[in-house]
Amino acid sequence: MKIVSVDDEAGFWEDRDVVRACLLESPPRVLPWFGYDDLGSQLFEEITELPTYFLTRVERSLLERYAGEIAHRLGCRWVAELGSGSAKKTRLLLAACLERRPTTYLPIDVNWQMLAASGEGLTAALEGLQVQGLWGRYEAGLAHLRDRRDHGEPVAVAFLGSNLGNTTPDERTALLTEIATTLRPDDRFLVSVDLQKPASVFDTCYNDPPDRSAFARFRLNHLTHLNRRFTGDFELHRFCPLAHYNTATGEVEGHLYATEDQTATLRDLGLVLDLQRGASINVGLSAKFDRRAFVAAVNALGFELDREWIDTTWQYGIFLFSRL
Repeated sequence: MKIVSVDDEAGFWEDRDVVRACLLESPPRVLPWFGYDDLGSQLFEEITELPTYFLTRVERSLLERYAGEIAHRLGCRWVAELGSGSAKKTRLLLAACLERRPTTYLPIDVNWQMLAASGEGLTAALEGLQVQGLWGRYEAGLAHLRDRRDHGEPVAVAFLGSNLGNTTPDERTALLTEIATTLRPDDRFLVSVDLQKPASVFDTCYNDPPDRSAFARFRLNHLTHLNRRFTGDFELHRFCPLAHYNTATGEVEGHLYATEDQTATLRDLGLVLDLQRGASINVGLSAKFDRRAFVAAVNALGFELDREWIDTTWQYGIFLFSRL
């Protein structure tokens, strides 16, 4: 197991123009990867264990039931995964792949410690699995794949956990285009998405149940990370974390609402934010998809749907596309 840095660490965390531009949006928005420092990654793992957070549980049940079929249709010895995290669910798929062919796993993630821990756990649990971690953002990982295709074998890119939804529409189109550019004919794209449901389902799923605080701590940690990186003075106790489903956009929006009028300064960005009581900072999006429109959008980029596996109760799906 080894990890290769495919991104520029200084530019990754401190691309100040991009960070500043997002914070000047209305409402201010924190870039999603700022939620995944060491503490944030740990807190997200806590979120996946919440009894009300169905996404991880349902995706795992789909993989437990269909991993063999997915691995058969995947047909690739090389499997890369965007935003691999702990790779707990992916282990089911990799085990099924190993039963059918030698497999090399290329997890792509922004948290070095998580890459190391998950890679070591996988190689210990799955005899014969080769793991090479790629540290960096999605785009950097995909660029690395494009530059290192000297083996000439088909590659599968997996994007599980419904993480595709954690982007704006423009970001999503750009990322899917990047994936399409990376893959060659006969390569595969395996992606999971959460499908549209009543707002009450999402409002329950994306907020903490009684006596739990993983979501609240995860969202507030975005400000802690900004304070640390850019000499900021956000005071966490002056914000109330809350998520709601926006039916107009089809997105769950995770916000930090100001509980009083306040001013926050990020000295190293030369930025002052004036927040009135009730104003919010957006610290997370999770788009929910119409199945037909989603498949059409991916197909339009040069893919063809090979197979889909959808949980009929929770309307959560895993989709396998072939690159044309």
